[in-house]
Amino acid sequence: MPLGPPSSAINIQPAVSSLSQNVPRTPTSISIHPVALFSILDHYLRRKDDQDRVIGTLLGTRTETHVEIRTSFAVLHSETSEQVAVDMDYHRTMYELHRKVNSKEVIVGWYSTGSNLNTYSALIQNFYSQETAPHQAVHISLDTGVEPGQPAGVKGYISSPVGVFPKPENCVFVPIPVELKFRDSERSGVDLLTSTALSSLPSTSSSSLSSPTTSLETLSSSIENIISMIDRVLTYVRAVLAGEAQGDAAIGRYLMDILGASTEGDADVGGSAAEMGGFNGRLQDTLMVSYLANLVRAQAEVSSRLALVSAA
Repeated sequence: MPLGPPSSAINIQPAVSSLSQNVPRTPTSISIHPVALFSILDHYLRRKDDQDRVIGTLLGTRTETHVEIRTSFAVLHSETSEQVAVDMDYHRTMYELHRKVNSKEVIVGWYSTGSNLNTYSALIQNFYSQETAPHQAVHISLDTGVEPGQPAGVKGYISSPVGVFPKPENCVFVPIPVELKFRDSERSGVDLLTSTALSSLPSTSSSSLSSPTTSLETLSSSIENIISMIDRVLTYVRAVLAGEAQGDAAIGRYLMDILGASTEGDADVGGSAAEMGGFNGRLQDTLMVSYLANLVRAQAEVSSRLALVSAA
């Protein structure tokens, strides 16, 4: 749904803003989960037609040197040539609701779409720095890549004040590394979005974006990728066995854990099938699903034939 003008917004202007007196603790790296990125993209797609960018709050966990962004939510705001307005009441209400669901996640910063960092960005950064004090607020800039010649990308920043007597609107955004952190179960979705975004880069029209691949094409690509990795492993193992390459003990232990070849959970020493894990455990799970599917199919056929006999 399109976002309307903030109803209880507080104008953020240089004349009424103030810098936090606390000394910020500066992170040196950022990791972001796909869920947070998907939420930002969804917010951007639901924006008003006349809205150049959208902003929102980033939530996650942090240490002295690292920030992990796990989720985000949209914040209502409007920008004109004279001022920027942010609905702070909405922001705080959403944060209180989120804390009831997950109390371990705190405010770590804010996000915006596009690559334009201006005076308004500095004012919003100052507001979020007060929300995250004594830690430094991080800023994630998501370039959606809808403009010709600009690929999509995620960039992370922290702010540094400028001047002897710094003002909220005067700061420099210093880039810091951003890493996409996802689980194995999320890899296929991330690969799908990445391949779709890369395939649309040669286009010079903002409206001519390529359509996502089908589920069958995604499955085929995943299987081909797995086959390619197995071939690389076989080539390495055969080269080590033939004496053509020197084996690495770390790689050998990793392969043993993956294939379930270690004796710690082996069935021969009393380990159950569920404890074996690795390749053997997954293989038995697959065989069990296949057996249950065949059993259901056989029962369906018997039921249909009994129905024909009863009807006759």
